[in-house]
Amino acid sequence: MRRKTFTPVGALHPVLFFAGVYAVALFFSIFICSTIFYSCNANSSYVKAEKKAETKTEATAVAVIR
Repeated sequence: MRRKTFTPVGALHPVLFFAGVYAVALFFSIFICSTIFYSCNANSSYVKAEKKAETKTEATAVAVIR
């Protein structure tokens, strides 16, 4: 009669799996929340300057095409 032996890592497999899932979810939540935070607290002069740069680039592109 053989006894079944389980390795400790095999027994911890579900715990390790959910710890990994938790770590990945934590990483992405920090990334997403920081992106939302910085977009809500953006300096309005920076946003205006960026829009002006975009319009200048578009005007240059239109001039080059014509």
